[in-house]
Amino acid sequence: MAKRDLINITDLTTEEIDGLLDLADDMVRNPEAYYDVCRHKKLATLFYEPSTRTRLSFESAMLELGGDVIGFSEASSSSASKGESVSDTARVIECYADIIAMRHPKEGAALVAANAVDIPVINAGDGGHFHPTQTLTDLFTIRKELGRLDHLKIGFCGDLKFGRTVHSLIEAMIRNDDVEFILISPDELKLPKYNKERLEAANAKWTETRSLEQAIPELDVLYMTRVQQERFFNEEDYIRLRDTYILDRSKLKNAKKDMIIMHPLPRINEISVEVDSDPRAVYFKQVKNGKDIRKALIMTMLKWKEEAAE
Repeated sequence: MAKRDLINITDLTTEEIDGLLDLADDMVRNPEAYYDVCRHKKLATLFYEPSTRTRLSFESAMLELGGDVIGFSEASSSSASKGESVSDTARVIECYADIIAMRHPKEGAALVAANAVDIPVINAGDGGHFHPTQTLTDLFTIRKELGRLDHLKIGFCGDLKFGRTVHSLIEAMIRNDDVEFILISPDELKLPKYNKERLEAANAKWTETRSLEQAIPELDVLYMTRVQQERFFNEEDYIRLRDTYILDRSKLKNAKKDMIIMHPLPRINEISVEVDSDPRAVYFKQVKNGKDIRKALIMTMLKWKEEAAE
């Protein structure tokens, strides 16, 4: 068995994803059964880009599995500030750790690292490309809240052009039966062409609209995203687009009573704080779910590593 990395959610089969979700469920129910499964193992978190939830959830996950954590939280505190390449950094870290979780502002950086080392590499977000562990978090959240991953209408709202969480979740959800996608964005932040081609190739139902108010009554899941200032080259464009969609109580009046509101966070002002008390708001539950599914992923990938060595 060859070494396994997680760069894109498509690196996992649907059966493997289901297995990870089931394992995470069991970890929530029986946490004490997993306290020492990663004892004497080390996770290296290589974060070239700022992060709160993703980095700390990876670190918390490994600690709760009995393992240890090393790494850095910004490029300036690593030898990248001296010009060291991603592949060289990964090869150095391989001497110290058993598994790597890496976030980087450049698309494809995690794949470069994975190709340089013999330990598993998990993509914790690469530019505007993919974010597979957020996708696992989102799948885990949808299944826990709605009991299914099929027969759903999902609305993605906001920055669909640079939103790597949106790109990854679409890749995962097109595998499920009868999932319809409503793409809500200004013209400047529409879903990229290659993502639309993936929808077409999967014969998925999808529509584009600028109106959140028109789309919201038919949704089972509303996935809000922030307009990402760090992805813009023009400050004026960011300022013009950042307040395009703001979800508040008035916009929820016509939404289904069992619709769920998701957001990968951080939010800026695209969801009013008055929505936090709405029972349909699950974005802080997503944070907790992120730690639980990453526990399952770390344990599983280390197990695959051991099997590959046999």
